[in-house]
Amino acid sequence: MIMINIKRYLIYLLRWQASTPLITIVLYFLAGFDPLLSIVIANLIGGLIFFWIDKFILTANILDAQWEVRDNVACVDCGKVARGYRLVRTKNYDRSEDINPQFRCEECSIKKSESLKKGGVEI
Repeated sequence: MIMINIKRYLIYLLRWQASTPLITIVLYFLAGFDPLLSIVIANLIGGLIFFWIDKFILTANILDAQWEVRDNVACVDCGKVARGYRLVRTKNYDRSEDINPQFRCEECSIKKSESLKKGGVEI
């Protein structure tokens, strides 16, 4: 979970840097106007463009690992009845069409996640 937030934050910081050339160009063309008015116009143009990019960065599921959580399931590994977790989809792993999903208790899910990471799955 923390890595996902860091990933979003780094992408957002890169996006933030991308706004600098745009605002610079707008300010260049508005050099004859009042400086405050030029800044307001440049920021409005930037907002019109970057709102959609920011929305994608902050809400896109493609940047997340997708999990399914159910209460009162029997863990496929240890048999304990508890809240069950299963990784459904991530960058290089997709079990979204699994007709027999395997849920694990929190402890076994952590072990399985570590096993998947060692196998090259990015979580």
